Amino acid sequence: MNIDLQAREITPLRNTFARVAAYHGDKVASRYQEATLGVQPTANFHYRPTWEPEFELFDTGRTAVKLADWYVLRDPRQYYYANWTMARARQQEAMEANYQFVESRGLIDKMPDALRAKASDVLVPLRHAAWGANMNNCTICSRGYGTAFTAPAMFHAMDALGVAQYLTRLGLALGEPAALEAGKNTWLQDPRWQVLRRLVEDTLVIQDPFELFVAQNLAIDGLLYPLVYGHFVDDHLTVQGGTAVAMLTSFMPEWHAESARWIDAVVKVAAAENADNHSLISSWFQRYADQAQAALAPIAEIALGGAGAPSLQAVRDALTARARKAGLAV
Repeated sequence: MNIDLQAREITPLRNTFARVAAYHGDKVASRYQEATLGVQPTANFHYRPTWEPEFELFDTGRTAVKLADWYVLRDPRQYYYANWTMARARQQEAMEANYQFVESRGLIDKMPDALRAKASDVLVPLRHAAWGANMNNCTICSRGYGTAFTAPAMFHAMDALGVAQYLTRLGLALGEPAALEAGKNTWLQDPRWQVLRRLVEDTLVIQDPFELFVAQNLAIDGLLYPLVYGHFVDDHLTVQGGTAVAMLTSFMPEWHAESARWIDAVVKVAAAENADNHSLISSWFQRYADQAQAALAPIAEIALGGAGAPSLQAVRDALTARARKAGLAV
């Protein structure tokens, strides 16, 4: 018996989904484009939300920012669920290796007691701020519009939850469960932390998702992460023998630098859409950056002493330059 194998070319009827072809034509699309473009439900809603009957379930009117097409807010990282989880899995493996290295060599125990206490006093209460960032980005996802904007916000929310969990694990490494209880009491009762706590809790009730995006992701985190994980952990603790703490928090500055690309891209595109957006987003940034700087001033002093105020100002200057580069008038 003879078998004759021949190649046959099968021409597809279409190269991508119609909702994606509406943006890029009928050509092969990336996984990010297929997972993002045209996914937002726009019609056939069964009811209006009883808690906000003035809006549809998904409604661009929930924010004062106006865009002709919400899919212009693309993520330069091109994250969709699969490649985001793979990226975070690799980072999780690196963090596990760091923990194994630190624990196997007893590096925490080799830190001076005063330095270990200082690290715990500054870092452990911040797990509550990270939880606030998680809640706020869940709100952005819930109230925002367009998958290009809301899907990365949900990824960002889970990343913030991961930061809170890493800080919890760090607290256990530094001082067992007592450190977590002390951090909670500090967050709730220490007068020096109440301005930051008030700011975090006030943002929990911001209704405009884009205003919340600017407040949390650009202003608050834009100051907190460089101050705490740059000036305090890398520049202060490490040179005094706290390398172990830098290893156990290495995810935070790496994640902040990566996520800043998405945040800046969203702000830049939205502000450039029209003059009203530009004025509004610029005013939001100025307001919340001022509030965040005031809230972090006592924390900077706790962490860095006399160097706290100049370090915080340096961080603010860098954030202002970052906002200008994104096109804001500040």
